[in-house]
Amino acid sequence: MKKIQLLPAVFITLMLLIGMTVLGQNPDKRAEKGFALLELYTSEGCSSCPPADELMGRIQNEYKNHEVYILAYHVDYWDRQGWKDVFSNSAYTKRQYDYAKFLGKEPIYTPQLVVNGKTDYIASQETIVRNGIKSALSKPAAAKLFLEGTQANNNFKVNYNIEGVFKNSSLLLAIVQKTAKSNVKRGENANRVLSHYQIVRHLQSSALKDKKGIVWIHLPKKINTKDFEVIGFIQDNNTGSVMGASRAVLQQSPIL
Repeated sequence: MKKIQLLPAVFITLMLLIGMTVLGQNPDKRAEKGFALLELYTSEGCSSCPPADELMGRIQNEYKNHEVYILAYHVDYWDRQGWKDVFSNSAYTKRQYDYAKFLGKEPIYTPQLVVNGKTDYIASQETIVRNGIKSALSKPAAAKLFLEGTQANNNFKVNYNIEGVFKNSSLLLAIVQKTAKSNVKRGENANRVLSHYQIVRHLQSSALKDKKGIVWIHLPKKINTKDFEVIGFIQDNNTGSVMGASRAVLQQSPIL
């Protein structure tokens, strides 16, 4: 009799645990009100960066159908430590310094993650990063951004439409390479093959004057549309706060 009574209770408990696990691994889009723009500052020359890069890869996969956008900026100040990061760019280092001023947090470091231009985290601390994402998604966006893009050869035409706040702000468009691997031969990550995700290959800023408009981007050479995407976001010029973000799918179009 005792076994007959206990089995249903054990079964129900197991099912509840399984359900909680599934919910934990698959974000519930119905609970989301806003968005999360994750800006990672990383480098192939930094030994503490690979865990952060890998975490971004997992988050990208888990949140691919949600309002979560990842941009990985490879900074150049590690290039003097024995290995030059092929994706590094001094412009991304400058952007990180700009955030240091906005957030009042210096010196800069890697791996740093800035969420919606308002909060920063050590990007390899998974629990804290995930909580930051959930917090960002729970807050309504100040602006809604809609992007439609068409590619013609090495140019990309972006039509944008904004609903909500965009005063004293800029529209930033990032050309993003979804994945890459690097065989690092020197520096702190010597003899390692590193995996990268959502690598920013080009970042372009345009001042916003109207809620609708067109922006042209010159794309990197030998771009493969299935391996790249365009992510756009609206950023306050005075505070660095990001008010809205969106993604435009690259579509090939012949020039007439």
